[in-house]
Amino acid sequence: MTRSTPSKPPAAPALFALLILLALTAAAGCSTATEPAPRPSAVRNTAPAPSASASGTPTDAAWAQLMTPMNEKAVALLTLAADRAAEPRVRAFATRLRGDQEAELGRLRPLLARMGLPDTDVHAGHAMPGMVTESDLTAAKAAKGAAFDRLFLTQIRDHLRHSAQVSRSEIAAGARADAKRLAAALVTARQAALTELEALPGATRALG
Repeated sequence: MTRSTPSKPPAAPALFALLILLALTAAAGCSTATEPAPRPSAVRNTAPAPSASASGTPTDAAWAQLMTPMNEKAVALLTLAADRAAEPRVRAFATRLRGDQEAELGRLRPLLARMGLPDTDVHAGHAMPGMVTESDLTAAKAAKGAAFDRLFLTQIRDHLRHSAQVSRSEIAAGARADAKRLAAALVTARQAALTELEALPGATRALG
């Protein structure tokens, strides 16, 4: 990625701590896709107050550097589902959602560049709620038929819910207007995708 005079990213330990806070907020209670965003003060207690700096706050950086690998891993799972899901409507859903997530990556990566942040998974190996892991992908590759569909529906539901909740934290506590706009668009897209997912054949049984 080519950038001019990149700004210095937040220190990795501090950024990871903020990511953990945002993810724990998401994991604390996401029984529906339309839960209210955490109070801004809940995030600001552990991060500097928003400023008008070119790179935004650590919340902006944490969100962008979390959402990018979350989408990348989700795209890998969606690619499998588009080809291997037993139910045709699930395959069609996976194909459409993959296109949407790839389009989001087309906005997230330039955002990282504008913030002077690397387009790399700086938190590889960390267990983040809603992140499709390599072991998840391995399990999906081994599953077949209805078992694959159940696994896919469960994992992609978790991805959609947690990424929406973390994005609500960005809307509430971030500072960059472009990041907040993208986060708002992402939340809207996640809500629509969750509504569609919950109506798919087999979703009631898979999701409980």
